[in-house]
Amino acid sequence: MTNSLESSESNAKDQETAQPAGWLKVGAVAAGSALAGGLLAAWWYRRTLSRLRLAEEDPQNPDFGIPSENIAEED
Repeated sequence: MTNSLESSESNAKDQETAQPAGWLKVGAVAAGSALAGGLLAAWWYRRTLSRLRLAEEDPQNPDFGIPSENIAEED
Protein backbone atom coordinates (compact mmCIF):
# COMPACT_ATOMS: atom_id res chain seq x y z
CA MET A 1 0.00 0.00 0.00
CA THR A 2 1.36 3.42 -0.86
CA ASN A 3 1.21 6.48 1.33
CA SER A 4 1.64 10.13 0.47
CA LEU A 5 5.45 9.90 0.56
CA GLU A 6 5.77 6.89 -1.74
CA SER A 7 4.24 6.23 -5.11
CA SER A 8 3.60 2.94 -6.81
CA GLU A 9 6.09 3.87 -9.54
CA SER A 10 8.98 4.35 -7.14
CA ASN A 11 8.40 0.88 -5.61
CA ALA A 12 8.39 -0.73 -9.06
CA LYS A 13 11.66 1.01 -9.99
CA ASP A 14 13.35 -0.15 -6.78
CA GLN A 15 12.41 -3.76 -7.47
CA GLU A 16 13.66 -3.59 -11.07
CA THR A 17 17.08 -2.25 -10.08
CA ALA A 18 17.54 -4.84 -7.35
CA GLN A 19 17.23 -7.86 -9.67
CA PRO A 20 20.15 -7.20 -12.03
CA ALA A 21 22.56 -6.97 -9.10
CA GLY A 22 21.63 -10.51 -8.07
CA TRP A 23 22.06 -11.81 -11.61
CA LEU A 24 25.37 -10.02 -11.85
CA LYS A 25 26.63 -11.82 -8.74
CA VAL A 26 25.45 -15.19 -10.03
CA GLY A 27 27.10 -14.52 -13.40
CA ALA A 28 30.35 -13.50 -11.74
CA VAL A 29 30.40 -16.66 -9.61
CA ALA A 30 29.63 -18.82 -12.65
CA ALA A 31 32.37 -17.15 -14.70
CA GLY A 32 34.87 -17.54 -11.87
CA SER A 33 33.95 -21.17 -11.44
CA ALA A 34 34.32 -21.86 -15.17
CA LEU A 35 37.69 -20.12 -15.24
CA ALA A 36 38.95 -22.03 -12.21
CA GLY A 37 37.74 -25.32 -13.67
CA GLY A 38 39.42 -24.60 -16.99
CA LEU A 39 42.71 -23.73 -15.33
CA LEU A 40 42.56 -26.86 -13.19
CA ALA A 41 41.85 -29.06 -16.22
CA ALA A 42 44.69 -27.46 -18.22
CA TRP A 43 47.09 -27.97 -15.31
CA TRP A 44 46.05 -31.62 -14.90
CA TYR A 45 46.39 -32.44 -18.61
CA ARG A 46 49.75 -30.69 -18.80
CA ARG A 47 51.02 -32.64 -15.80
CA THR A 48 49.73 -35.90 -17.30
CA LEU A 49 51.44 -35.22 -20.64
CA SER A 50 54.72 -34.44 -18.92
CA ARG A 51 54.51 -37.73 -17.01
CA LEU A 52 53.87 -39.63 -20.24
CA ARG A 53 56.88 -37.98 -21.87
CA LEU A 54 59.06 -38.96 -18.92
CA ALA A 55 57.79 -42.53 -19.10
CA GLU A 56 58.84 -42.75 -22.75
CA GLU A 57 62.35 -41.47 -22.00
CA ASP A 58 63.02 -43.61 -18.92
CA PRO A 59 61.17 -46.93 -18.91
CA GLN A 60 60.76 -48.37 -15.42
CA ASN A 61 61.03 -52.00 -16.51
CA PRO A 62 63.02 -52.38 -19.74
CA ASP A 63 62.72 -56.19 -19.53
CA PHE A 64 58.93 -56.09 -19.59
CA GLY A 65 57.49 -58.76 -21.87
CA ILE A 66 58.51 -62.31 -22.70
CA PRO A 67 61.82 -63.35 -21.13
CA SER A 68 64.49 -64.51 -23.59
CA GLU A 69 64.63 -68.00 -22.01
CA ASN A 70 60.96 -68.61 -22.90
CA ILE A 71 61.64 -67.71 -26.52
CA ALA A 72 64.41 -70.34 -26.73
CA GLU A 73 62.07 -73.06 -25.39
CA GLU A 74 59.52 -72.47 -28.15
CA ASP A 75 62.02 -73.17 -30.97
